[in-house]
Amino acid sequence: MNKHTLKLAALLALAICCGALSAKPAPWWRWNSKIDPASTACAQTSPGEGWERGYGPYQDARCEKLLVTR
Repeated sequence: MNKHTLKLAALLALAICCGALSAKPAPWWRWNSKIDPASTACAQTSPGEGWERGYGPYQDARCEKLLVTR
């Protein structure tokens, strides 16, 4: 490999690392059961077909701290 190719590979690796460092975790949502209205779940993704997304987003897995978006 020549110098130009090595520099390009190093810049590409640096760009990939920087992108990963700026990633944020997915928000949590309160999910409501379509079958039993009293049942709720807190998850980042849908628990299944019998659930619909309710209130949120939240910062934590207990769905207690609302996520402030600007």
